[in-house]
Amino acid sequence: MTTIAFLGTGLLGSGFAQAAAQRGDTVTAWNRSADKALALSAFGVQAAATPAQAVHGARRVHLVLKDDAVVEEVLAAALPGLEKDAIVIDHTTTLPALTAQRAQRLHAQGIRYLHCPVFMGPAAARSAQGSMLVAGPRALYDLVQAELAKMTTRLEYLGERADLAAVHKLFGNAMIIGVSALMADVLTLAQASGVDPQDAVKLIGMLDLNAMVAGRGANMATGNYAASFELAMARKDLRLMLETAGERPLAALPAIAARMDQLLAAGHGTKDACVLGIDALNEKRTA
Repeated sequence: MTTIAFLGTGLLGSGFAQAAAQRGDTVTAWNRSADKALALSAFGVQAAATPAQAVHGARRVHLVLKDDAVVEEVLAAALPGLEKDAIVIDHTTTLPALTAQRAQRLHAQGIRYLHCPVFMGPAAARSAQGSMLVAGPRALYDLVQAELAKMTTRLEYLGERADLAAVHKLFGNAMIIGVSALMADVLTLAQASGVDPQDAVKLIGMLDLNAMVAGRGANMATGNYAASFELAMARKDLRLMLETAGERPLAALPAIAARMDQLLAAGHGTKDACVLGIDALNEKRTA
């Protein structure tokens, strides 16, 4: 049984705290809105009045906060109560540059810090599902690996570079947001065409999106633009989508069309549509 603290008990943090208490850990929690921490008492979690009170005696301190500014504010408030041998586990999605600066500063102060953002929602946090990324000193990771593994089904240590988990979290969230935007546009096309939205979702389910990422993603990452779906033809198909949608609002397709037009004007029309990623590999803009 371990004594741990959670600073930030919103939807995700409360799920983590509840799960930890149910695993038998001694858990103290703090939240800016005190009622959210107090609600966890039903699961054996003790609410603290301040961050410093919450972390007193804790071997691990988990941060589940909104952004960099809040992390800095809450850390500053917690430090007076932080145990010398405690390890700070930061699950917050943060800016990579600020994450690296924070890690360097904290390590220089003798504070043991790992950045561990996650891909999971509240239900997954309660049931230890989903993925957790880790970046920071290997020696610290080795100390907490077994405990972190209890919180997730997939634990990925990315290395000692302090900002790597922050960067990879943005990779994943960019894909999640992008897929959501494109799915919204597909449903708009379904509405414009008088098709049941569930049928549109069913069609998308027939596509092997993982294979597309592995194939086209690898081609984009290596600059292989040998055509299997020419940009010019993809732009024609996109024109058909825009015409079908008419005046209905679209989340992503108009921006993709505009970028395609830039690349077509630069002479990339016979290359594969994955040439959309050409600037990711070039220091200077190509179009």
